[in-house]
Amino acid sequence: MIEELLMAVAGAAAATAVYVGAAARVVKQYERGVVFRFGRLRGEVRPPGFTMILPAVDRLHKVNMQIVTMPVPAQEGITRDNVTVRVDAVVYFRVVDAAEALVRVEDYKFAVSQMAQTSLRSIIGKSDLDDLLSNREKLNQGLELMLDSPAIGWGVQIDRVEIKDVSLPETMKRSMARQAEADRERRARLINADAELQASKKLTEAAHQMADAPAALQLRLLQTVMAVAAEKNSTLVLPIPVELLRFLERATPEAPRPQPAPQAPPAPPPDPLSPVEDLTGPSVDPSS
Repeated sequence: MIEELLMAVAGAAAATAVYVGAAARVVKQYERGVVFRFGRLRGEVRPPGFTMILPAVDRLHKVNMQIVTMPVPAQEGITRDNVTVRVDAVVYFRVVDAAEALVRVEDYKFAVSQMAQTSLRSIIGKSDLDDLLSNREKLNQGLELMLDSPAIGWGVQIDRVEIKDVSLPETMKRSMARQAEADRERRARLINADAELQASKKLTEAAHQMADAPAALQLRLLQTVMAVAAEKNSTLVLPIPVELLRFLERATPEAPRPQPAPQAPPAPPPDPLSPVEDLTGPSVDPSS
């Protein structure tokens, strides 16, 4: 009798152990458990830790609640200013409602991926090239809003969307490089012209100052000679001020110019001949 009782207890214990082994589940800290009983969703979501279900009746689905990093494949499109570009991005999202993520959408990861691709192409078509290159933060916010609106109904929250890279055609890259080079050259010329203007003003002030004090010009000349001589040159060029040449020209007496030889007065013109009278008279025939 005792042996039969012990065997019954052992059988019950074995059955209990089998039942507990079949019903026991462990939900990890970053997961949540969703139970379906006969295909219907149970109201509560199992928290992390040890939990029990009814074998052959309940089905436990574990949903990862960690942030998912999903790269968006590069999308090619035409911007608003008719430039063909290829843009890729990355989406950071996480599940906030495990039950909604399983019931509302078949595969929430695939749904978020497709929505990100379509939204990225839409953003490319609505933006200019300059916005894609320099105003990415605003585009990221707009892309995040476009993704977050439908994802809320799927139990998914979009944390952040980042545009990673913008690929341009080679011709556009060369055009932009030429534009940047021309802009740099324009600014360099403006800076050079401004420097020339300031230098001319300073030189004008210095010229007026030296005009008031002529000795300053001589001192400046000596400083220039000293700077040239400090280079150990074999040839020394000594400039002579124009004022010195003018002073020497004024101080030198002018040489007397040779007087030209006197010229004979011109001969008077001959008197005009008086008219001669014809004294012969008419001719006479001797035969008469």
